[in-house]
Amino acid sequence: MRSARWSFVPKQNSNGGKDKLGSISKQGDRYLRSLFTAGALAVIRYAKIHGTDHRLWLTRLLARRPTKVAAIALANKIARMAWAMMARNERYKEPAALAA
Repeated sequence: MRSARWSFVPKQNSNGGKDKLGSISKQGDRYLRSLFTAGALAVIRYAKIHGTDHRLWLTRLLARRPTKVAAIALANKIARMAWAMMARNERYKEPAALAA
């Protein structure tokens, strides 16, 4: 990944308590964005079949938002984790709540 300048979620500009959402950035690799989105949709499809008890964040998100909106939020989260692992040269560390 060249840079973390692109995002899956709209740019947010807040002023005086009013939230204004901009457009989703088209910077970066289009193919990579589509892979993250397809991966997120696969995670959600699997979670709907097998349950989302151990993924509380995803469970709450799917209760509040449509599937495709939740997939974009999940893709953004996965991309940020991938970028952080690459930037720090670390391996993935499973959260303590999931490891137990």
